[in-house]
Amino acid sequence: QVQLVESGGGLVQPGGSLRLSCAASGSIFSINLMGWYRQAPGKQRELVAAIMGGGSTNYADSVKGRFTISRDNAKNTVYLQMNSLKPEDTAVYYCNADIRSSAWSGTNYWGQGTQVTVSS
Repeated sequence: QVQLVESGGGLVQPGGSLRLSCAASGSIFSINLMGWYRQAPGKQRELVAAIMGGGSTNYADSVKGRFTISRDNAKNTVYLQMNSLKPEDTAVYYCNADIRSSAWSGTNYWGQGTQVTVSS
């Protein structure tokens, strides 16, 4: 089985920074796309940033220039460095990954979510 375990959320003042981490563990053959989504109260879950195995990245317009996604393939871990945080960044952040447990079997997985609150 595969698990995604997130860490790094918390309370931060506007303008501050946080770094989220998400480590995949279990029966892993390879990991393709890894990403971060967020869901604020009363809103739909939205893509924040994603990164391919080769390093190509994609960002939501609302976080471009402030957030940076990266990954360590040797550790099966994806990171989200969040700078210049705003109150509207407050949400539960979820890790997502496309993971193959063999050359013929792949599944999309979600982490349990980590709360990020931006408030003075």
